[in-house]
Amino acid sequence: MSLGRALLCILLPPLAVLDKGCGSIVLVALLTLAGWVPGALAALFICNKD
Repeated sequence: MSLGRALLCILLPPLAVLDKGCGSIVLVALLTLAGWVPGALAALFICNKD
């Protein structure tokens, strides 16, 4: 994972997982609505799986 992608995961979690599929976008968007930290952690986890 690049530094730019990591920063995007922290600042705008749903936008960072845009290329990972619809389920990932929905999951991260819901977690971000529940709280910024859970959404950012989920985005980092999903982007780091590659």
